[in-house]
Parts: sequence; structure tokens; C-alpha cells
Amino acid sequence: MRKDDLIRMWHMLDAAEEALSFVKNKARSDLETDRMLVLSVVKLVEMIGDAASKVTKESRDNHQEIPWSSIAAMRKRLKHVYYDIDLDRVWDTVTDDLPTLVSALRKMVPPEERS
Repeated sequence: MRKDDLIRMWHMLDAAEEALSFVKNKARSDLETDRMLVLSVVKLVEMIGDAASKVTKESRDNHQEIPWSSIAAMRKRLKHVYYDIDLDRVWDTVTDDLPTLVSALRKMVPPEERS
């Protein structure tokens, strides 16, 4: 795998793990009352999408276990809807989809590349 793809996947992994840490011990209802939580998690999901969009087609094709098009679609949605973000969808993405993404990325990004 190309070094720059490894770096981008590391960025995806780092942002996903951070988003998961932010929602740990939180409930969906916290998104209604904690603006900083919303902004933080939305930004991290956008960052995952930004990094994913820069991974080469070759690496995307070699790692079809990653839902590349869904990640890109979520990033586009978050970047362009501004004040009409679906918080249910954000919550589901972070709590349901990111653990699977983290698991897949940990297998792809060697520990020595995670710094």
C-alpha cells in the first residue's frame, strides 16, 4: 500500500477513535443539549470523509470492506447542509458504523504507522 494511503487511513482511524471517545458514556439526547459535542463529532466525521476521499482507487479497490462511497456521501451531506444536520444519522454513524470502521482500519494500519 502506498505510504500516503497509509497516512490517510491512519487519519481516518484517529478521527474515528476520537469521535467514539467523545460519545462514550453519552446518549443520543446529549446531542440536543451539548452543542460542543455535536460540532466535535460532526467535524470528526467530516475529517474521516476528507481523508477517505484522498485514498487512491487502487487502495479502495483492495479494501472493499470499507464503505468508501457511504463515507464520502456522509462527508458531503455534513459539509453542505450546515444547519440542517440530521442528528439521528450522525449518532447512528458514530455509534453503529464507526466501531466497524475502526476495527477494519486497525487491521490495515500497522501499529508502527499510528503516530
